[in-house]
Amino acid sequence: MDVETIGPDRARSTPLRRGEPTLAEKAYRAIADLVRRREVRSGEPLVELDLAAMLGVSRTPLRQAMQRLEGEGLLTKGANRSYMVRHVDLKEYLQSLRVREYLEPEAAVLAAGNIAADDLAEVRARVSAVRDAEPYDMLEHWRSDDEVHNLFIRNCGNDVLMGILVSLRGTTQLFEIERLAERLEPDSREHEAILDALESGDRKAARKAVSAHIASLFRFALRTVG
Repeated sequence: MDVETIGPDRARSTPLRRGEPTLAEKAYRAIADLVRRREVRSGEPLVELDLAAMLGVSRTPLRQAMQRLEGEGLLTKGANRSYMVRHVDLKEYLQSLRVREYLEPEAAVLAAGNIAADDLAEVRARVSAVRDAEPYDMLEHWRSDDEVHNLFIRNCGNDVLMGILVSLRGTTQLFEIERLAERLEPDSREHEAILDALESGDRKAARKAVSAHIASLFRFALRTVG
């Protein structure tokens, strides 16, 4: 299944480097890191006043950050309208992975050959640094994972496909943070294969590398908690 591109002039790359992040962006990253470090767990309410004080921001950028995280599937609103980390069970995780297995390789196909060399080199350097770090840094592992997948998802040229995959990745990442052990070696190896294919512009290899990576995640989950 090939997802239609947005036109023949799509050969451009969304740069990884941006200007100074806004307060909402800083709050977004900080809350996401709290989730990744397991400092807030699924079902735990996020108290706005406490978060605002801890992060040193007002409630307006904090709410913007939490609305973004809600849109990406990491947070949800409880009965009292407060935000909390969304709970993802094994069934939803595996079903979400199956949908990713259909769609995410197509994003890689659309992005292959259309990503700036500097962006590829930056993401590859992070993968190597995380793999070689002593001791293992869980937070940097999650950041590197995001960078690899976002590199082609955000350069696929199809905004609808991008939105679906960002949401699905939010769902699967929540389960992996909560329930799965780290898998640094296979992640590093599989991420490097994806980057090799994207850099070469080989669309067939890009589809194969992403498919193999997601299938590997599926098998790992079944062995670990299935």
